[in-house]
Amino acid sequence: MSQANDGKALETSVDGKQYARIPLRTRVVMPGDDLDAIITEYASAAVEPGDLLFVTEKIVAITQGRSFRLDEIKPRKLALFLSKYVTRTPYGIGLGMPETMEMALRECGTSRILFASAVAAVTKAFGRKGDFYRIAGDKARAIDGPTKNTIPPYNEAVVLGPTDPAGVSAHLKQLIGGTAEVAVVDINDLGGNILGSTLDKAGEQRLLQVLGDNPLGQGHQSTPLGIVREV
Repeated sequence: MSQANDGKALETSVDGKQYARIPLRTRVVMPGDDLDAIITEYASAAVEPGDLLFVTEKIVAITQGRSFRLDEIKPRKLALFLSKYVTRTPYGIGLGMPETMEMALRECGTSRILFASAVAAVTKAFGRKGDFYRIAGDKARAIDGPTKNTIPPYNEAVVLGPTDPAGVSAHLKQLIGGTAEVAVVDINDLGGNILGSTLDKAGEQRLLQVLGDNPLGQGHQSTPLGIVREV
């Protein structure tokens, strides 16, 4: 069994059951790479019947051509203005830079982002958080900007959320033999989302608990894939 990433535990317990979260190290996935080839090379031999393969949304999006260099993005004045009011964290810049906000305006529509911003401005004054992303939706939440720990060349890029993550999950399940479940996930040290999977809703909620401490890490680990295995 593989070792845990630095600072992470290999196993966790949820509802009285013990699970291993096995990180799978890969080369850096680049635009133009084929996701099927990546999964076949790095995951197929490691997955056992009854496992769950979880795939980070970032490599799915990159192989779908949804990664953009910062110098390819020309933020409008509205993006410059709105990005100033976004709280940045060490775990991800979110929409707190003009380039990521510009991509949110394109992905979600200007009216939706403006409405989400207006509501969040009011509710934040009363101590409530999270309304912006609740209204802006998963497309805004999944936008990934560079941080100091981002692996090159994505330290100078914006990556959007993947297209049809549920369909990708179903396809990958068949690719690895149909005996293991698959989920496309967006997990960081602040929390996470299951963007698409072959699980039911209860299974997705359990998976969020299993991955709650972000076992793949947040920086240079080069482990964009992982296996959940009951032990």
